[in-house]
Amino acid sequence: MAVSVLCGVVCGVSLALIVFIIRLFAVLRGGPDCRPGRKGSVCVLVVAGSGGHTTEIIRLMGSLSQAYSPRHYVMADTDKISEDKIRTFEDSRKEKGDNPGQFTIHRIPRSREVRQSWISSVLSTLYALLYSVPLVFRLRPDVVLCNGPGTCIPLCAAALLLGILGLKRVLLVYVESICRVESLSLSGKILYRLADYFFVQWQPLQTKYPKSVYIGRIV
Repeated sequence: MAVSVLCGVVCGVSLALIVFIIRLFAVLRGGPDCRPGRKGSVCVLVVAGSGGHTTEIIRLMGSLSQAYSPRHYVMADTDKISEDKIRTFEDSRKEKGDNPGQFTIHRIPRSREVRQSWISSVLSTLYALLYSVPLVFRLRPDVVLCNGPGTCIPLCAAALLLGILGLKRVLLVYVESICRVESLSLSGKILYRLADYFFVQWQPLQTKYPKSVYIGRIV
């Protein structure tokens, strides 16, 4: 009896895993047909990171049109400086009459601290995922835009899950940090195969990672 129950559980888990993989493959292959903004504004989830990551992503946001609205910024709960930078940037947009008030700021647990061990990083990332899934499912962005902070991993995973469950196809757009000249960041290595668009700012990276798109220095 116990053996048959165990076999049933194993078969059920195996079937669920197969379905999950098939759905993930379908979502990743469906990128070219997903074109947010064709009929209006683009809801974008922007991942901020402490220090240079936030500075770079704000400069990138400054080059985007008014069609990217609303803008939902997400940062780690231990990030003490990004919110002020974001509010200063958005206030400047408001003064110019550029979509005043069309932004929100959210916080999730940090997925990985500097020099944190790999094992504990996995646990903290899973913990951050518990907060990312309900947030992403509630905001339902058209695009997730990130440039390397560890916070982007659970958020991108939640966005993929949204597509796997057939609720909404979310485009993942990754722009590798300008400080990465010859090698990808850890986040970049993880998202290289998963992102719909993967941009680098140095030619050596594009040569080494052919799926990426070289766009030159944008900051």
